Amino acid sequence: MPTTKMKASIYKVYGGPEVISYGEVERPEPKPDELQVKVMAATVNRTDCAMLTAKPHIMRLFCGLTRPKKQILGTDFAGQVVATGSKVKHYKIGDRVMGFHDMGVQSHAQYLTIREKNPMVLIPEGLSYVKATASIEGAHYAFNFINKVKIEPGQEILVNGATGAIGSAVVQLLKIKGATVTAVCDSYNIDTVRSLGADHIIDYLREDFTDQEKTYHFVCDAVGKSSFNQCKRILKDGGIYISSEVGNNGDNIFKTIQTQLFKQNKRVIFPIPSNVQESLNTIKSHLEEGKFTPLIDRTYGLHDVPIAFTYVLKGFKTGNVVIDMSDLQ
Repeated sequence: MPTTKMKASIYKVYGGPEVISYGEVERPEPKPDELQVKVMAATVNRTDCAMLTAKPHIMRLFCGLTRPKKQILGTDFAGQVVATGSKVKHYKIGDRVMGFHDMGVQSHAQYLTIREKNPMVLIPEGLSYVKATASIEGAHYAFNFINKVKIEPGQEILVNGATGAIGSAVVQLLKIKGATVTAVCDSYNIDTVRSLGADHIIDYLREDFTDQEKTYHFVCDAVGKSSFNQCKRILKDGGIYISSEVGNNGDNIFKTIQTQLFKQNKRVIFPIPSNVQESLNTIKSHLEEGKFTPLIDRTYGLHDVPIAFTYVLKGFKTGNVVIDMSDLQ
């Protein structure tokens, strides 16, 4: 008799990596409008960390006030369709798919179910599951940096945090649009960032990127470690500051409203990541055309998910950290 159980990384309370356990749970069965996917790879990313720790506290409004509503983490996935509901029209058993939902798809497990209408695309032919899942979450947020402003070829743009999942994707997407990119990273990753296409590099261990004479059309902070006030002096007239974080006390949201309401010469835009399907479609096209390569730091097995979270929470990962489940039967 076939088993109805699956291996999964489970958490029942908010906290650090120590609250995650490895065990068996019931395998989810697809409803009529759902696919059942055998998960081959997923990432441990900044969104996952926020869901694990419930920090910032606003996460509790979405994930559960006192305890997690979903007890399996994971916001992105790459895998193979193994069953379909009776109403599924556009996917079939055997399809290789990748998808994302920032409120979680419970992909740190052998199997998941997902509605057919949820954001998802077929994995480009020849792309591994590990590279596929590493092309999703960071690239989605990077895409929403780019599509909030009009990028012209030759414009000077600075990217802070160019080695992260978001930052490394931002650099590549900007180069696709023909921008001149100055990337901020540490000494150890200069060659890596240069390989992504960066035109100029600032080593933050040796130089404060906010204390320079050069000015930029846009400053994109992909790690949220600067502020508009710090970066204002290096923005050109009409320049825009964009950050992946809300800032201290929601400062970036407030400054977005303030600088636009009073039509200030230098502005802030907070990039709300609105259309996941559009992000996936765009990244898929770039992957197929060989214009985008995900940056991968390291991989772990499903039983090592707490170790992966410990590493990611330190804040020093380069690109993506991937959970590879291809060896699980």
